[in-house]
Amino acid sequence: MSGKSKSKKSLADPTQLKPFGNKDSLLQVIIETPKSSRNKYAFDPDQEIFSLKKVLPAGMAFPYDFGFLPRTIADDGDPIDVLVLMDEPAFPGCLLLARLIGVIEGERLDGKKRIRNDRLVAIAEANHMYANIKRLEDLPRHFLKELEDFFVNYHRLEGKQYKLLGCKDVATARTLIKKAQRAA
Repeated sequence: MSGKSKSKKSLADPTQLKPFGNKDSLLQVIIETPKSSRNKYAFDPDQEIFSLKKVLPAGMAFPYDFGFLPRTIADDGDPIDVLVLMDEPAFPGCLLLARLIGVIEGERLDGKKRIRNDRLVAIAEANHMYANIKRLEDLPRHFLKELEDFFVNYHRLEGKQYKLLGCKDVATARTLIKKAQRAA
């Protein structure tokens, strides 16, 4: 090694990736927490590594893969959340291409402060089970009720309230992405 000291990093910083793949129609989602996990993982940008944030109680697990869209900042101060439907769980740090099908709009009440906490919903490009889903409305009716129950209980663990505001189409989701890109 030359006389210069070089700092080595353990991982590349996924927050610096582009939010869209080569085809602008596909999102580049970084998975933080896989489906069926009780462990909640999050990317720590200061240390540039995924870390365990919390453990859900017995009997409670993440219903789908959860991740984020790089180079975005949502109203809650974090990269915009993406719920990804796919055949099998991914793993923390996995990059996958996903097709946007809408957005679940929600807000959490933290004391007296209301904070928007929307989740984009996307279908993994490489999957079989959800290949025919094009819009949120194509999913079974109980899908949204189960998600709402999960988010309500998840936020209750932190002493916060969560309210589902509604489900919107891809155009609304893309508007949220553009807003989150400008905030980044």
